[in-house]
Amino acid sequence: MSGGMFNNVPAYRTGYDRDEVDEFFEHARQAYEGRTAERVTSADIQASTFDLVRGGYNTHEVDAALDRLEAAFIARQRSEYVAANGQQAWMNALAERARTLYGRLGRPDGEKFAPAERGQQGYNMDDVDDLCDRLVGYFDRQEPLTAADVRSATFGRARGPEAYEEASVDAFFSRAVEVLLGVE
Repeated sequence: MSGGMFNNVPAYRTGYDRDEVDEFFEHARQAYEGRTAERVTSADIQASTFDLVRGGYNTHEVDAALDRLEAAFIARQRSEYVAANGQQAWMNALAERARTLYGRLGRPDGEKFAPAERGQQGYNMDDVDDLCDRLVGYFDRQEPLTAADVRSATFGRARGPEAYEEASVDAFFSRAVEVLLGVE
């Protein structure tokens, strides 16, 4: 059932293309070990996509490994930055990135993101606004929230005036994950 880095799903189910996943993780490993001049960033990891094929790798295992990989790259970035500039400089840079999130967080509920195109499905506004409220609680009142909490959040589907356009919501929460990982 396994022939590579991850378990395969049964041949009648779909999973991630094994060759694509193996190639991506090999490239990331070489970058992490400094054996290639190419850098791999948190954004590269978040943007990685793989074709779905019958009998491919278990998607949950690969996604969990991508989360761990992103955390490892951010931890390394943090240690390199702190070694060169000091811990306070890292915290200042992180605070600045967090401030870039505040513009949206300060908007009224229902107005934090662009609405979905007319007739198009999007994310339920209340669900998205609730997660935004949790971010405000984290930043303003040190209420517990982790990158994993944000990553695992799901939003209901909605249409019309009750829906936010998905791409801007996804991009915003990707930045929030980067900030949270920088602190963890």
